[in-house]
Amino acid sequence: MAKVNFKVEGMKELKRSLDKLGKVPQKHVTSASKKGMNIELKAAKAAAPVDEGNLKKGMKLVGEKSKYKGKKVYRLVFDRAYNNIFQKPNKQGKITGYYPVSQEYGFFAKNGRYIPGYRFIHATFESNTSRIEKTIVSEMKKKIDDEIAKAGLK
Repeated sequence: MAKVNFKVEGMKELKRSLDKLGKVPQKHVTSASKKGMNIELKAAKAAAPVDEGNLKKGMKLVGEKSKYKGKKVYRLVFDRAYNNIFQKPNKQGKITGYYPVSQEYGFFAKNGRYIPGYRFIHATFESNTSRIEKTIVSEMKKKIDDEIAKAGLK
């Protein structure tokens, strides 16, 4: 596996601001990470294969619960409300396929041939990673600087 090094722009200023403030307000972490992940959601919806449009409508962001303060993770998931459209039952009623996953990763056809997936979520995430990072860091810096100014610490 290749080692990858990268530098996030604005991280030093953000760390300085965090040190001044002390504790990170959870509401700022949540809003900054959601704003960053909205970039990925919009890009994935734009890149999704379109048959009836249900795949685009069925994508949403879900925030994971964390026991640590100052941490927020959002996942791009498919809405359970669309399971009646996304799930494929066989003749016995057992669920044998899930449409969004088959479109992303591929599937085996009835004749045994592998049909490759579109990898639309992975591709958009790889191309937008730096934009997402910059958005999250700049949003956090802006919110923390506002918080510092409000507290009169500057």
